[in-house]
Amino acid sequence: MTPASSSGGGTATSRSAAAGGSGGSGGPGAGASGAVARRGGRLRHLDDWLRGWAWASIVANCVLVVTGGVVRLTDSGLGCPTWPRCTDRSFTPHGAYNIHSAIEFGNRMLTYVLVAVAVGAFVAAWQSGRRDLRRLALVMALGIPAQAVIGGITVLTHLNPWIVSLHLLCSLAIVGVAVLFLQRVERPAPDVAPRGGALGPVVGLAWAMFASAWAVLYVGTVVTGAGPHAGDATSARNGLSPLQVSQLHADLVFLFVGLTVGLLFAVVAARLSRPARSAVGVLLLVEVAQAAVGFVQYFTHLPVALVGVHMLGAAVISATATWALIKVREPA
Repeated sequence: MTPASSSGGGTATSRSAAAGGSGGSGGPGAGASGAVARRGGRLRHLDDWLRGWAWASIVANCVLVVTGGVVRLTDSGLGCPTWPRCTDRSFTPHGAYNIHSAIEFGNRMLTYVLVAVAVGAFVAAWQSGRRDLRRLALVMALGIPAQAVIGGITVLTHLNPWIVSLHLLCSLAIVGVAVLFLQRVERPAPDVAPRGGALGPVVGLAWAMFASAWAVLYVGTVVTGAGPHAGDATSARNGLSPLQVSQLHADLVFLFVGLTVGLLFAVVAARLSRPARSAVGVLLLVEVAQAAVGFVQYFTHLPVALVGVHMLGAAVISATATWALIKVREPA
């Protein structure tokens, strides 16, 4: 996922300031031109920071998905048996260290990294003066305490599989919002949402692909809730048949892949921009790889390593599906 470059070499924030910098080389105009050039340079530097914070949010939340998977796959979900404290007496597993408490406590500490990234993104968005970036940065920032509270409820309900599902979906949603934030750094939202016209069916197909992606992700969490990796040996499962929900999950994957293949043909036929074609093509490759991992893990009885890779793949699916939708909906 490489952000589409603008034809003038600058991004949306810096281009808005550079438009007035065409003064002459001498007299009062030279001073004004120099001031505009300096402001343009500062805004380009801010764009770099915004882009960096967006990528940091994407990566950090993908890491959280993986570390959360490690907690569950090592039966460390109740390594800290209460919340917000780790034990009844301490916020750390002081005096009660073991491998499970260390893993769970380490996962909780990642929250502080996410908070730092969210604050950095919000401060940079605020300095940009752009309302669209401020709103998205605020959503990402609010997602962190929401995620922490859901995690706490997960522990307090002894790893209720439906709450665990929501815990994962929250992280995947934040990944998608961060991808949108990254796009908005490069290109503000169009004044009027594209609809109708020759591209209407293509955009509709992109939305159908995106909806199917989230159906796959959600049902995947339900499959997990029915499977053997509960996060703790004493935790209950959701009571559904693993075979039946796995079949439903596979059916949705076939739908998701089929819609993506159709979307790829559509964007090529409609002669959409190269970034749009590339985004859909990358998504299709990620889907095939993720599906291959899913089928192998199922028929090899869910080895821990493959399940962890599959969870990382879910985060990448959230990111690439969002990116493909944006690039088709708002072609350069």
